[in-house]
Amino acid sequence: MRATTVTAGGDRMRWVELPGEEPARVYVHGLGASSPAYFTEVAVHPLLAGRRSLLVDLLGHGLSDRPTDFDYTLESHADALARALESAGVTGAEVIAHSMGGSVAVVLAARHPDLVSRLVLVDANLDPLTPTPGAGGSSGIAAYGEEEFLAGGWEEVRDRVGPDWWSTMRLTGREALHRSATHLVAGTVPTMRELLVELRIPRTYLLPEADGPLPGAEALTRAGVSVVPVPDCGHNIMLDNPQDFVRLTAAALTHPRGRTA
Repeated sequence: MRATTVTAGGDRMRWVELPGEEPARVYVHGLGASSPAYFTEVAVHPLLAGRRSLLVDLLGHGLSDRPTDFDYTLESHADALARALESAGVTGAEVIAHSMGGSVAVVLAARHPDLVSRLVLVDANLDPLTPTPGAGGSSGIAAYGEEEFLAGGWEEVRDRVGPDWWSTMRLTGREALHRSATHLVAGTVPTMRELLVELRIPRTYLLPEADGPLPGAEALTRAGVSVVPVPDCGHNIMLDNPQDFVRLTAAALTHPRGRTA
């Protein structure tokens, strides 16, 4: 495990690092998750192994510190991740990022373009959402006020998300979980989708085939984003169908423009 300080208050981000050739690959988890738990199986697969790989836990999540005075906006997450990567000597990384981590990765690439050479987004949030009481995921968490969430709303979320997600969500600071969800639902200005369109690096977006066409896919494709449905999976593509995830991710990382076919 590696660690570095990313805030003025001394808070540290941590990651599991696998040795290999440069440029590095950086794996970034989603809300209430942890990169070693979600990505280790695919990162060591023969089609993806051999590169220096950093399985990073965002601030407030997993192995990393959980400061209560951090705002957990997507921009702050991205800037903290940038400081961690700079400390690790990473430049021009290939970033594979899931869900909220994909949103953070888009912001990272826009704000710190020297750190990112290629993006593989895994069912990432691209647009603002509406807080929805009783819903699962970020929209349900964001429907609580912070005091309400800390006073017991988190227990309702625990009971809704089920034991698998809770196994990593319980490692997330409660302030971190609520603020991260709230800012993810609010999105960025410009939106994550707009930022993604403007990037000039190879970009691939993986989504579950069962979800149907990605809204706005034609515009993304015109902007050079490769939109790729993955069969036999839900939102956690790398866990549900690791073989196809590895195959399609490897193709995206080797094609000059991020295409998979």
